[in-house]
Parts: sequence; structure tokens; C-alpha cells
Amino acid sequence: MKKTMIAALALVALPLAACGGNGDGKLAKQVEKAADNRADAMEANAKDLEEQAKQERKTGDERADAIRAADVNASAMTPEQRGEVVANEAAAVR
Repeated sequence: MKKTMIAALALVALPLAACGGNGDGKLAKQVEKAADNRADAMEANAKDLEEQAKQERKTGDERADAIRAADVNASAMTPEQRGEVVANEAAAVR
């Protein structure tokens, strides 16, 4: 009985696989398109992050230059005060 059932299924499945009429091409195309769309979105996000990183560096450089120009006596500051200056730098960019 089992062998007969397997043989019958094989006879039915074989012509369907051979003719390609089971819609797998359309499904494959949809999967490919969806993956392309996700990849495009990832690339756009990566470009945005790259621009944000450039701005972060520029802002940090500008603030560091301003601190140097102001001749801040960092050695007279407490570690907490120095930490606040650094933390405020990070907060200012966001």
C-alpha cells in the first residue's frame, strides 16, 4: 500500500515539476525582490550612519579646538567635571 501511494504521488508530482507550472518562479521572484528591497534599505541606513559618524567627528574636533583655544585648566577639574564635559559632548551630537 505504501509503495503504491508513493508511486502514485511520484507520477503526479513528476509532470508538475517538469512543466514548471506550479508558481515557484513567481514566488522566487517575489522573494528575490523582497530581499533586494531590504538590502536597499540597509544600504540607505548605512549611508545615513556614515554621515552621522562624519558629523560626530567634526563636532568633536570643533569642541576640542574650542577647549584648547579657551585654555581650560583640565588638571584643576575633578574627574566628575571632566566626565561631564565628555558626556555633554556625546549628548550634544544626539
